This record gives sequence, C-alpha cells and structure tokens, in this order.
Amino acid sequence: MIPPNANTIKPAQGKLAVLLPGLGAVATTTIAGVMLARRGLGRPIGSLTQCATIRLGKRTENRTPALKDFLPLASLDDLVFGAWDIFPENAYESAKHAEVLEARHLDPVKDELCAVQPMPGVFFPQYVKRLNGTHVKGPARKVEMVERLREDIRDFVRSSGATRAVAVWCGSTEVYIQPGPVHETVESFEKGLREDDPGISNSQLYAWACIEEGVPFANGAPNLTVDFPAAQELARRRGIAIAGKDFKTGQTLMKTILAPGLKARMLGVAGWFSTNILGNRDGEVLDDPESFRSKEVSKLGVLEYIFQPKLYPEQYGNLYHKVRIEYYPPRGDAKEGWDNIDLFGWLGYPMQIKIDFLCRDSILAAPIVLDLALLLDLGQRAGLHGIQEWLSCYFKSPMAAPGLYPEHDLFIQLMKLKNTMRWMMGESSITHLGREYYD
Repeated sequence: MIPPNANTIKPAQGKLAVLLPGLGAVATTTIAGVMLARRGLGRPIGSLTQCATIRLGKRTENRTPALKDFLPLASLDDLVFGAWDIFPENAYESAKHAEVLEARHLDPVKDELCAVQPMPGVFFPQYVKRLNGTHVKGPARKVEMVERLREDIRDFVRSSGATRAVAVWCGSTEVYIQPGPVHETVESFEKGLREDDPGISNSQLYAWACIEEGVPFANGAPNLTVDFPAAQELARRRGIAIAGKDFKTGQTLMKTILAPGLKARMLGVAGWFSTNILGNRDGEVLDDPESFRSKEVSKLGVLEYIFQPKLYPEQYGNLYHKVRIEYYPPRGDAKEGWDNIDLFGWLGYPMQIKIDFLCRDSILAAPIVLDLALLLDLGQRAGLHGIQEWLSCYFKSPMAAPGLYPEHDLFIQLMKLKNTMRWMMGESSITHLGREYYD
C-alpha cells in the first residue's frame, strides 16, 4: 500500500458523530469528560491523543510535537454524541445511576448530558441474561433490526449535522459464542439474518449495520462482534475500518506491562492468579457464567502470547494461569483487582509478586473510547480499511490478519501505534537502533 501523508488524508471537516451502543458507566463517563474538557473544566488524562507527544526524526532534532498537533484529528469541539440503550435514562440520569462521576463534574454539563437521549436498543435477552431491557425496539427479525439500526444512524447523522460517524461498542458482555458457519461469509451471515440464526448476537447486529452504513466500528467488549470472517469481508468490501476487542483497562493492562518486563529478564513464571471484585452493571452481567466465559477467554490469552511457552518451555511451559471475577455490589465501579504471581529466578529459586490495583473501570476506559473514536476516524480518512491492528494497545484481545498471532506486549503495541502515525504522516519510522550516533 502506498503510504498516505498529510496531503492525501481527507481533512476532518465538520462534526463527527460518535455513536455508542450502550449508554452506561463507560459511555457517560466518556461523554461528560469530553464536555468538561472542551470547556476547560477537566483534563482528559489517560488519552494519548490529547496528552501524549511523539518523537520525530533523530533524538538530536528535538522534534516532539503533541499528537493532537501532529495528527489531523477531529477537534473535541466537533464531537456530537449519540447512543442506543435498553434503558430509557438520558446521559445525565445514567451517569448519576452509575455513580462514577461526582456532582461537581456532572452538574456543570447537566444540560448537555440531558440532551443525549438514547435510541431504543436492540435486545435479544438470551445474549445478556442478567439484564431486563425496557427501552428496546419492538419484536422483529434480525434482518429487520439491522435495517432499523441503519435508519437510526442516518437519522442521527442528519439531525446532528455531522459529516461522518464512528461507533464504539460500550455495551455489556454477551454470552460466549464461537464462530460458526453463519460467520464465514457475507452471504452466509445475510442468510443467517433472514433466518434469525442464534449465532448472531445483539452486538453483531450493531456492527453489521454500522459497516453497511460506512461507519467505522470498534468493539470494547469481549463479544464475538467483528472478529469473524464475514464482518471482516464486509468491512473490506465497504472500505471501512474496524478494531477490537475488549478495552484493555485494569488488571489486563497491568499484565501487559509487567509480563513483558519479566520476559525481558527471562525470569520464569510458575503461576499467575487473578481475581476481581466489582459491583457495576458489568459485574452484574459477568455474574452469569456464560457471559463470564467471554471475559475469561479474553483475559486468559494475554500471557500465552507474551510469554511464548513453546519457545521458552523452561521458563513458561508449566505456567498455571487462573482468572476470577466476583460481583460485589458495594464496590460499584471502583473495581479491585488482585494478582498473585509465583515466579522463579537463578537456579530455580522461588519469588512472589503481589498486586492490589484499586482501579476505576470507567475512568480507565473513557480515554480509550475517546482515542478510538478519533483514531478510527483518522484511519478511515487516511484510507486504512479493514482490521486496524495499529490500535492493538487499546484492547485485551486485539484483532490481527488471518494467520497472524496478535501482539499483546504493550510496549511493542505502542511502538506500532506511533510508527503507524509517523508512516501515515510521511515521517520516518523509529527503530531505536541508534548506531548513527556512534559510528
């Protein structure tokens, strides 16, 4: 592919509609934070697009612009938010219910938040068994549901005055679904829509509608949403960017920071036990064993790919990795993640690491939602279609081209992200070899 550059990337003109399936804790925290930031009433900490810099050229050149100045991103002032949800509360009411943000952050933008009214959601309850939606689209076949979602997209883009849109899934974790024949081709999926195939979940309907409408889509949950051949084929046909899956927030973020460090020093790991307690809606949904299975699969794959036990059997060949999530209502969105790591070093002598991460799920996820919206829009305008592997640093289970293993090491992911940005803008990639300073 001929690399784009600043002259060939379509400009970010007009408003960008950010469509969020799921107007819960993550979505409302994101929306309120953006509204506060553009008024100068809050700082978007955690957002690479708003806070990070990028080095260009040699270290001696001292070129380190802010990403938001280097890249032709949409402005926060140009973002307009739309959402679907299976509950009728507007963004302010939903944020109050979620109890993530305090009144000092919600009240200054109350009127703006109240204006974000969710469109009725698509809800087949067999995919999210612990929720009972009351704000849902009436009974219909799945093929009709896709058409209703497409109409929602067109109506919102038109009414908001947006020139384009992106979508980021912020809804619940669905039951575990393995890819089947219905997911193999565009034609088999369309046939499945007409026949109400049980392999087609709620999130897949949203993703299919968005891709058909030319809307880039990122999946923030561990659901089977766009990571199957039919969705990827449709994205290629339509020239649409897709990314996923499962926002890399608390415990898994820590794993992808710490595990590469242990591997870099070739320290062995015998066991890694992880458990979480959380009390938000996500915790309630994950209390269902079938939904937990989706999350478990997403979390368990991280260490396997980082440690590469087949290459390093002595250090990692017998690693015992276990993940647990417990629903504990008093904790709300303030999740606590415990990790016990049994490692060994020189001559096999054992050691331990204990981690107690008292994190806030939505506070960690909100900057990811913002970055994905802005960078998917940039990628789309730059002509980058299909799987956006360069955005892997934002996901627990990053998508990659068929036949490739996904990269989970956060530091490799960040290098790939920034080198893609440099390539996109016509700058040289940075390898960190640095021999030119010494030869």
